[in-house]
Amino acid sequence: MKILFEICHPRHDILKGNIQESDFAADLAQVINGTAAPEYTLPNKFFANTHPTQGLKALLKTVCQRLQGVGGSSVLRLDTQYGGGKTHSLIALTHAAQGMQDVENIHEFIEPELVPTTRVRLAAFDGENADPVNGRPLGDGLRAYTPWGELAYGLAGVAGYETVRKSDIEKVAPGAATIQELFGNQPVLILLDELSIYLRKIKGRQEQDQLTPFLTALFKAVSSSAKACVVFTLAVGKEGKATDAYSQENEFVAEKLDEATKVAGRVATLLNPTTEQETVQVLRRRLFAHIDENVAQEVIRNYEQLWMTHRGDLPTERVNADRVTDFRNGYPFHPGLMDLLTDKLSTLSTFQRVRGMLRLLTRTIAYLWQEKPANTYAIHLHHVNPGYIPIRDEITTRLELGRFDPVIQNDVAATEKETSLAQQLDAKWYGGLAPYASFVARNILWNTFAFNDNLQGIDEVNLRYAILSPGLDVSFVNDARQRFIAESAYLDDRPAAPLRFLTEVNLGVLIRRQTKQVDTNEARNLLQDRIRTIFAGKTFNLIPFAGGAYDVADDTGDGKPNLILISYDAETVRNEAVTVPQLVENIYKNQGNQGKPRHLRNNLVFLVADDATRDEMKNKTLYRLALDGMRSPDRLAQLPKHQQEKVHELYQKSEQELAIIIQQCYRHLFYPSRNRLDGASVDLAHTAFDLPSASERPGNGQQQIVKALTDNQKLLQPNSDPPAPNYVRDQTPLKKGQISTAELRAEFRKDQRFPMMLSDDTFIKMVRLGIEQGIYIYQSGDLLLGQGDPYAEIKIDEQSIVFTTAYAKERDIWPRPAVAQPSETIDTRTGGNLSNGESQPTRSKVGEKSGSYSVEMTASSGDIPVTSTSSARVFKAEAPLREALSKIWEDVRNAQIKKISRLSLRVFDSSDGFKLLGVINTVSGADKQVKLSAEYETTNSSSFSIEFEGQVSDAQPIKDFLQPQLRAASETRLEIAFTLTYTSGLDMNTDEPEKITEKLARFATGAAFVEAYAEAS
Repeated sequence: MKILFEICHPRHDILKGNIQESDFAADLAQVINGTAAPEYTLPNKFFANTHPTQGLKALLKTVCQRLQGVGGSSVLRLDTQYGGGKTHSLIALTHAAQGMQDVENIHEFIEPELVPTTRVRLAAFDGENADPVNGRPLGDGLRAYTPWGELAYGLAGVAGYETVRKSDIEKVAPGAATIQELFGNQPVLILLDELSIYLRKIKGRQEQDQLTPFLTALFKAVSSSAKACVVFTLAVGKEGKATDAYSQENEFVAEKLDEATKVAGRVATLLNPTTEQETVQVLRRRLFAHIDENVAQEVIRNYEQLWMTHRGDLPTERVNADRVTDFRNGYPFHPGLMDLLTDKLSTLSTFQRVRGMLRLLTRTIAYLWQEKPANTYAIHLHHVNPGYIPIRDEITTRLELGRFDPVIQNDVAATEKETSLAQQLDAKWYGGLAPYASFVARNILWNTFAFNDNLQGIDEVNLRYAILSPGLDVSFVNDARQRFIAESAYLDDRPAAPLRFLTEVNLGVLIRRQTKQVDTNEARNLLQDRIRTIFAGKTFNLIPFAGGAYDVADDTGDGKPNLILISYDAETVRNEAVTVPQLVENIYKNQGNQGKPRHLRNNLVFLVADDATRDEMKNKTLYRLALDGMRSPDRLAQLPKHQQEKVHELYQKSEQELAIIIQQCYRHLFYPSRNRLDGASVDLAHTAFDLPSASERPGNGQQQIVKALTDNQKLLQPNSDPPAPNYVRDQTPLKKGQISTAELRAEFRKDQRFPMMLSDDTFIKMVRLGIEQGIYIYQSGDLLLGQGDPYAEIKIDEQSIVFTTAYAKERDIWPRPAVAQPSETIDTRTGGNLSNGESQPTRSKVGEKSGSYSVEMTASSGDIPVTSTSSARVFKAEAPLREALSKIWEDVRNAQIKKISRLSLRVFDSSDGFKLLGVINTVSGADKQVKLSAEYETTNSSSFSIEFEGQVSDAQPIKDFLQPQLRAASETRLEIAFTLTYTSGLDMNTDEPEKITEKLARFATGAAFVEAYAEAS
């Protein structure tokens, strides 16, 4: 579809901006005496630029017939409320009376034979130029004080004025016979214009009462002359009602004219030279050299479709109105633009209807064709840009509305370096789109310019209609309207007021001024307090505004997961590039001030503010405090009642608005997961709350976090099904055979693969389910539970142990041993059951804490006490690899062991194992062996297993094969154990052990089971 600039071609002078001031200020008297601009003085130019309206053609025909004495009416009244054009019509009559010389298109207006060919006496009275006090200069040193004085001079020169001089000076109307003397038996045309303005000038003066007698005499004199005609104008509309600034005078004149015509025995013929529908044709003719009507129809059809599609959002058509027809007749001018010009601006005394329309539209077209904005298909009201200096001058000087200049500068269209509110909104919210806020502001401004209060302003449905065009979105229009209303400094904020501007600053500006006075520390304290309140709750242990790892203890605390809320001034997240904030990563990895690794990482979730919403959240806080400040009695007393009520209303709403924006801002949640965020260096995943749902229940922030974690299968609530016992067994140290319930519960706070548990009840359900399924055996003191046993209490502590069933059977813990027979004896030294006097090797107590640091001593003889020295000693530790090795070295040195002969490492994380395969070969002075066992199941349920035992260097190809297979598998199991044998021993009196620690722990950070073997000193 072609755009406006391809369809319409303005006249050269319009396009180049060469219009002179005189082109807009045609004066009837100047045309008669030949001093007006050529476009009005020269008949050929005048009619070339004039559209032949039906009213104008009827007027010319009737008057010319009368002047030739072949019919026509003697008294004609031009009603010009809708569309104007009265001065233009009177000028056309002037040229017709003078023969329409050199007019090439005369046939468009009148039959050529009707044009007078003999001299016509012509006289005109313009109430706007009249000077009843000082007298209007006529020439020849004469001045006229009354309409009859001016007309007498126009009809018969000095002699004519002398005939009525006494009547003019004494301001008493002459009689009909005296007036008729001035005609001289020749065709006569008398033009009366702007009688309402003249009437205001003589209000309360003696000549006011002489207007009716004069008009009566004039109409009688004209009626008595076969070739005489009088034409007068009157700005009244339908039913005789006027709506402009001279409405009272116009209606008074209409009444007096009716009296005069009735007394004269004549009835004035009513003509409308330019109907409401034809006004736009007049404008088209003057402004455009060519309009491609065929292409324009396609544009109009697109508008018609838009109006049909959005009919529920647009105003109902007025009775007897047809938007499509109006648009077709007036293209490229949008019907809403023409309605504004004819129905509102025309009511201003300073707006000269068609002349005023031409002035505004000439400037608008020059501006539009200079800028050529994209997706412009017609000329709308919002294209009349008050930011364009020539149009601004029209408002402030011609329309005399300079009092609105602050409104325009601050809210609508700044003309200097500053930007108006509308321009700021466009830059912030509608970048790359049409300037919706400016469109809204301009429409409101122009609709404010009306004389009558009930005509000022526009409602939202008419605003949408005025702006809507192909390529524009109604939703953006609505959005821009709401944003503009919320921030405008000058919009009328009184209840039920339409969208219109006042010239005094409104409540919104007062609030913004108060906002600037708010103490920022007070605002920060309020905001932080509201954030704490919103995200406090019973589900998570809230740690607000953590400054570092030292603010977050690495312990179970009250058992609830930790919700770590990052200060909005410390870190934020940008939606277009989500990364794990450095502060979040630091807290997640470390504990305390020394950079020690954090163990309970699966016990943390992080809430971080959104970068794009942070400032709005701060502003809402300032706004609430500003409203609170304005609620003081002294401040309220300065406001009118409706604004006092509005302050209280806004303050009540601001509480919820602040709660909503806080939850919309704190929408980024980071939680532990092996499916880490792309590009992250730690096992943290990310989710963002949906903005609409975040505001459904403002003030209950933890609920949204619970929902997000549950949706991402990261949270088990008290009523949730427990995790599968066999999965827990295979993914925790329990796979070695035993673990305390306290330590197993802690695994859920350590391992990112597990969901978080909000209640220990879920964990107990998992243990109980494992017992029921025959996967677990549970022991606590004298209580031993297995499959088929009756219900019993499950405790979570260090003394309560969970065994795998296989381990329990291997160690004769389950099934329960048979009750000892009386013949058996008990060896009190070892605590073992002895039969036939045989001694048993020393064993640790069943249920001994697993995963703790311990030293096991193996005796060579069953009768040697545990505390006696043995030929070999074993040191064990289970912890993150660095920590386990450090503990081993410490224990070995404390036992005064000089050398160790063998070091065994078993890691539980496959990635750690594979990393160690590559680095353990760099350890010097030892024979390196690896034992590897792996199983996996593919997504197609195929299974594979492998076992390897041998040199570390030979295992590298197996690693290269297994890594991609395990990543793609649905179920996996991998066990890797390393053995370093030192033929000459690893000297503990050197720093070699610490070098080994640094070398290995740099690549493997997860938990490991470490054993060191040493010969006794």
